[in-house]
Amino acid sequence: MAEKTKMKIIPLGGLDEIGKNMTVYEYGGELIVVDCGMGFPGDDMYGIDLVIPDVSYLIKQKNRIRGLFITHGHEDHIGSIPYVLKQVNMPIYCTRLTAGLIKLKLEEHGLLKTTKLITVEAGEMIRVGKFYVEFIHVNHSIADSVAFAIHTDLGVVVHTGDFKIDSTPIDGEVIDLGRLGELGKEGVLALLADSTNVERPGYTMSERTVGETFKRLFSGCKQRIIVTTFASNVHRIQQVIDAAAAHGRKVAVTGRSMENIMKVSTELGYMKVPKGVLMDVNKIKNLNLEQQVIVTTGSQGEEMSALYRMAFGNHRQIDLGPGDKVIISASAIPGNEKTIGRVINELFRKGVDVVYDKSDMLHVSGHACQEELKIIHALTKPKFFVPLHGEQRHLRRHIALAESMGMDRRNIILPEVGSVIELTARTIKMGGSVTAGEVLVDGSGVGDVGAAVLRDRKILAEDGIVVVILNLSRQTGQLVGEPEIITRGFIYVKENEETMKALQDVVKNAAASARPGGSKQRIDCTELRSSVRSAVSSYLFKTMRRSPMVIPAINRV
Repeated sequence: MAEKTKMKIIPLGGLDEIGKNMTVYEYGGELIVVDCGMGFPGDDMYGIDLVIPDVSYLIKQKNRIRGLFITHGHEDHIGSIPYVLKQVNMPIYCTRLTAGLIKLKLEEHGLLKTTKLITVEAGEMIRVGKFYVEFIHVNHSIADSVAFAIHTDLGVVVHTGDFKIDSTPIDGEVIDLGRLGELGKEGVLALLADSTNVERPGYTMSERTVGETFKRLFSGCKQRIIVTTFASNVHRIQQVIDAAAAHGRKVAVTGRSMENIMKVSTELGYMKVPKGVLMDVNKIKNLNLEQQVIVTTGSQGEEMSALYRMAFGNHRQIDLGPGDKVIISASAIPGNEKTIGRVINELFRKGVDVVYDKSDMLHVSGHACQEELKIIHALTKPKFFVPLHGEQRHLRRHIALAESMGMDRRNIILPEVGSVIELTARTIKMGGSVTAGEVLVDGSGVGDVGAAVLRDRKILAEDGIVVVILNLSRQTGQLVGEPEIITRGFIYVKENEETMKALQDVVKNAAASARPGGSKQRIDCTELRSSVRSAVSSYLFKTMRRSPMVIPAINRV
């Protein structure tokens, strides 16, 4: 009986970070999961491609999971799906465009035939086990985004996902504030809401303001125009196409992710391309510059992106120069500022006209600012509140916003990844934790790179490596010849002969110390390696203040 009077909410990602969003709801002995996103590796995660949530808890509970519900098609909400499904197979419920993007991932990983993918329209309610999940339309920087109202016998929990309030959206579909208000009147037990833009006062600008900027930049321009933006921002791409058509230009698309999303969104009717406007990138080059528009990936300066390759002269079809105008219609994800700066500088070096000023309304956020968050709180009137989707400062600012609207601090929980939130009709509290965290993906390897490997990569990246090769006689065990020292990423041997000679002496002394008194007893190789590694590391730190990785190698000759 206790399990029907209590709900558990367990965030497995999306807290103290931007990305890796995943939340578990547990009620009546059954579970549903909301979102399954990936995170982006930090600067100290050398060689790591992406970060996914640790789903150890879901693996243990997989027989009780009733479904995975996805709010929208951004990578920080769908990027981990293929990796998680290989461990926990569960049906996926989402809107049509989100399903189209997920299908691309499932096909790439060979999971499409084994995955049940159910499309749901905003306004519909789906029953899975003891949960009734209602899809509520919201505005965001990707079409077909929804919030969820999760209905159980205990009460209703509203999970907003990423959202903003746009009164003039490109597709004409405004956020369903009416339904959120109805739920508030009926009674919302708990609200879990997006915290990304809680530091910003006022309201987020409408997506249409960017379209007006495009019209102004296209008007009277005699140059070829290259626009880069987030591939998933279907409405932004639509506005580029509309501006191009209005000014008699043709449009070509380059970049794999951009091409994929264009294909999916046009097939599903989320993007409408006027007849004759879209052209192959190889054919559009035959037109005059003032007739060309190229939409491309690379708004974050990614090294493999189309814009990066154009900037550094490595793109097979497009060479940029003084006859080009590049419009960067995106804001920098924190940590990407330097890579974007490199691309912009290289474009300027080629004589390209680059438009990237934030004040020029080239980008608007897809997340709610303070006044929009207040509207959601006021409409839903939740009894309890849990901030989601943000770093620590965002989560705490969101709590302060809720308190400013009269919510009792005792009715607010600030969780961590893995925290178990226990919710009853009258109380909310922390109830322990589950195994959670991050799993690192490196190429095809998932989880095989741990803290020790990352620590080694950090040392290699910052201080390099020193390999010490010792040749020992098979008969006597004595050191034969001079130790050979090879370095990579440390110092150049030929220009540091004195240092190399000193290192050889350090190695010989260490080898001798492994055989005290010149003993004829056979050397213990493990002890010798340890002695050499310790002596070389100590010497280099004392003399050079460096700590390279030291690897002794022993040959029997």
